Amino acid sequence: MRPIFNVVFAIPALIVLARWLSPLPLPLWAKIPAGLLMLAASQFHLWSRFSSGSVFAPEFPRLIVILFNWAFGALVLLAVFQLLLDLGALLTMLVRREMIWEPAALRYAVGGLAAVLAGVGVANALRVPPVKNVTVAIRDLPRSFDGYRIVQLTDLHISRLFTPGWTKAVVDRANGAGADLIVVTGDFIDGSVEMRREDVAPLQQLRAPDGVYAIPGNHEYFFDYGAWMRHLSSMNFRMLTNKHAVIERGGERLIVAGVTDLSAPSVGEAKPDLALALQGAPVRAPIILLDHQPRDARNAAARGVALQLSGHTHGGMIVGLDRLVARGNAGYVSGRYAVGGMTLYVSNGTGLWPGFALRLGVPSEITLLTLRPSE
Repeated sequence: MRPIFNVVFAIPALIVLARWLSPLPLPLWAKIPAGLLMLAASQFHLWSRFSSGSVFAPEFPRLIVILFNWAFGALVLLAVFQLLLDLGALLTMLVRREMIWEPAALRYAVGGLAAVLAGVGVANALRVPPVKNVTVAIRDLPRSFDGYRIVQLTDLHISRLFTPGWTKAVVDRANGAGADLIVVTGDFIDGSVEMRREDVAPLQQLRAPDGVYAIPGNHEYFFDYGAWMRHLSSMNFRMLTNKHAVIERGGERLIVAGVTDLSAPSVGEAKPDLALALQGAPVRAPIILLDHQPRDARNAAARGVALQLSGHTHGGMIVGLDRLVARGNAGYVSGRYAVGGMTLYVSNGTGLWPGFALRLGVPSEITLLTLRPSE
């Protein structure tokens, strides 16, 4: 990560130092260490790079990673709250035409609120997600696939934050959902195969009658893509990297296709190619597409895909922030969308990147999709 990003991540702390901490009636001996701690927390991603060589894999004890996420999240929230306070004060001064001062009690209140909300956000991120039931109408769905059930896991981000115990609990819930098929739509990990070998081991216990299919997400390309594809394939995942599979029931067929991630060409790997993925697929069979990022949904719809399953956005993580995340993903951020006759479902994600693990109003999920024929 370039140094400019470290400066960007320091901005919330600088806002808090200048507009929240500095005006408080505290002695200098208290303000200085508090300010230094805030600056240190703002550089969480820099410390992560020092710990593992990557900003995406903080290799600290889990409690330290949790505390960093809480502190960084509290700084971001407090910076937003303080800016809102300043805006309110400015508008009040313009109306009254007199100078006003924000009382210290109000500053302490928003500081406490930011700390509490950050704690709630981290706790929400770390929970084992519930199973979310979604029914999807599929055009021309063969009769034998009426009621077909698919479990979607996505954005697991198995790391020091999301441990083998968490992963095993997710596997148990996914297996217990009674699905016909399990799919994982990318971002399995944060870390190399050597770092995460034991952490991902519980995923090998995923079971479904028609198998377990998966695609890479952008984070797989950050940590030796080839090594991860080999390792995941050895764990009984059928990796659909610009490929498809045909599921048959009573002579009727359903196509499950998958593409690589949009970030693949940046590291010299094959770009997403839906035409290649569908090459040789039987005609007239409904197509379910696994694509980590949702932004190319219109292209998929134009090629006759009936259902696209995506992740990547984490649902926006925080109410309000989801609007910004949507802007970077062609407007798709969470839940069901009708796209040119195709259904796009964007999961909020099962886990979360350990560099900003907060959820407020945007719950994680294990998605159970039930297919029904459209009228």
